[in-house]
Amino acid sequence: MKKSNSSISTNIFGLGLRSPHYSYLEARPSTTAGWFEVISENYFRTRGRPRRILDALRADYPISCHGVSLSIASYEDFDWKYLEDLKKFYNEIQPFQVSDHLCFTGLKNNNLHNLLPVAFTRENLIHLSERIDIVQNYLGRKLAFENLSAYFDYKHSTLSEWEFISELAKITDCDLLLDLNNIFVNSYNHQFNPDEFINAIPIDRVKEIHLAGFSERDGFYFDTHSNPLYPELLDLYKKVLSRKKDIPTLFEWDEDIPSFEILETQIIELRTIWKNYP
Repeated sequence: MKKSNSSISTNIFGLGLRSPHYSYLEARPSTTAGWFEVISENYFRTRGRPRRILDALRADYPISCHGVSLSIASYEDFDWKYLEDLKKFYNEIQPFQVSDHLCFTGLKNNNLHNLLPVAFTRENLIHLSERIDIVQNYLGRKLAFENLSAYFDYKHSTLSEWEFISELAKITDCDLLLDLNNIFVNSYNHQFNPDEFINAIPIDRVKEIHLAGFSERDGFYFDTHSNPLYPELLDLYKKVLSRKKDIPTLFEWDEDIPSFEILETQIIELRTIWKNYP
């Protein structure tokens, strides 16, 4: 598993570590990926094969840790055992980036295993900023928070999603993870201009980009991470490049996962766009 380039600044394109590729990566091939991202919850409480593969991988590649269970927007207390285990995991792995989602994941300590959106209100801005401060102080790390794909709106929202995220970045010390697929899916389903979102975000706070292929069903787009990149997403990526060019960028594929070589073709395409962009 020889790294093609260990520097994030010169090889900014990464892939998600997924179990169908464990055997391939155990052979330590040379890959075009500059880094790997792991779902924290899949690795932080195990010493089995997944963790052994991660430990071997991080000897050769920078690692980003992406969470799905922090539930930062919940109005209930944190799961402190979860945070304790997460902090230990981060200290062991030493990722270059840690992140989660701007969402809540359940109620009354019941994890619904879904990323649920929040209402974009001033009240929630204050609530989130307080909870982000608590978590970052406990972990001793700055987190990047990802924008969601959402399939409904709250009637009592008073801000657009991009206004909400931009305000949150102003009043907290957190970073942002910009998921372009989620922006595009939301723009189609909720009928807004994705360029407005891209242009409004404080780009210097964006520390990671996610790209993936969406699916269409019954006239709606869904964030399924089950297809290659579409031209519309590549156009959106170019708009980000026009604002800032050196943001670590991840390609994700989570359903009907193809061979590792097919994933590599996607980051080769992204790298070509990046190199040729003015």
